[in-house]
Amino acid sequence: MNRIFMLMTFIGVPLSVIGSLLHWSNIVLFIIYCLTIVALASYMGRATESLAIVAGPRIGGLLNATFGNAVELIISIFSLKAGLVGIVLASLTGSVLGNLLLVAGLSFFIGGLKFKRQSFNVYDARHNSGLLMFAVIIAFVIPEVFSINMNETKTLSLSIGISVILIILYLAALFFKLVTHRGVYQPSTEKVAHEEEEPEWGKGRAIAVLFIATIAVAYISERLVHTFEYVGETLGWSELFIGVIIVAIVGNAAEHASAIVMAFKNKMDIAVEIAIGSTLQVAMFVLPVLVLVSLFFDTTMPLLFSWQELIAMVSSVLLMIVISNDGESNWFEGLTLLAAYLIMGIGFYLL
Repeated sequence: MNRIFMLMTFIGVPLSVIGSLLHWSNIVLFIIYCLTIVALASYMGRATESLAIVAGPRIGGLLNATFGNAVELIISIFSLKAGLVGIVLASLTGSVLGNLLLVAGLSFFIGGLKFKRQSFNVYDARHNSGLLMFAVIIAFVIPEVFSINMNETKTLSLSIGISVILIILYLAALFFKLVTHRGVYQPSTEKVAHEEEEPEWGKGRAIAVLFIATIAVAYISERLVHTFEYVGETLGWSELFIGVIIVAIVGNAAEHASAIVMAFKNKMDIAVEIAIGSTLQVAMFVLPVLVLVSLFFDTTMPLLFSWQELIAMVSSVLLMIVISNDGESNWFEGLTLLAAYLIMGIGFYLL
């Protein structure tokens, strides 16, 4: 698989540049850009996996989530610059659904096929449940409810205020997990198992790969954004479907692959940290940052989702909390999450 991604990268990056300069068909370019970003994301996943072995499961999961979301953040900034606010909000909705249902579902399912019962840190699961409830149900629903009786200026002010609060709370959550309460809820067996594995790449090489891959993804993402409108009109895809399904899957390919690999290796703490940690990072950091960044562009982005997006995200959060709060997983729970994702995907496609 690594050889396939290597081939895709060494072919895809030059083709992306050549195709852009020669103005190839937008459909062809869209496919090339998406495949190349996925291939580059695999390198980011391998690099962060190497760093995770050195740094530990919590920091490793955070690194996977951060660099995985870096791809989506880059795509979203270029989309905002192009005025595609609907696609940005939809892609962030897709990230929440994709991480909680698709990534976690595939991790639980594939890991469960190899191991009948897998466990992860129940204290982390319960801690994350509270943050998920706050970030998605309170911070996302409240603006929609209050904006009904507000004008655009007040709605944007409300969105800015909530965004600042979300960023502060997210940074506080990192400080809580990585500084003041680091290791407090971590079983000692995790550390022993973690120390036995050798990283694929050294720290220096892993950081270099991350840096180069991120630069390449930034360039290709900027080109990808310009194909959205044409692809949507040609294939009959709505902005909502492109954002929720296509952009979200491409933008989160790094942590998708990493989480599944970790689950197959029975490293469920890292797999769950990637899936839920990435969701929290999108909801409490990436989205608020994009709201603030949009102030520098012609089109601002208030923190307002459609009711379909809100209901889908709230349902995903509640389902994930119910399934993960016992600190154990199996293939059937994974299949349940995947079924929920497919149902919502069909809905957004037909909407």
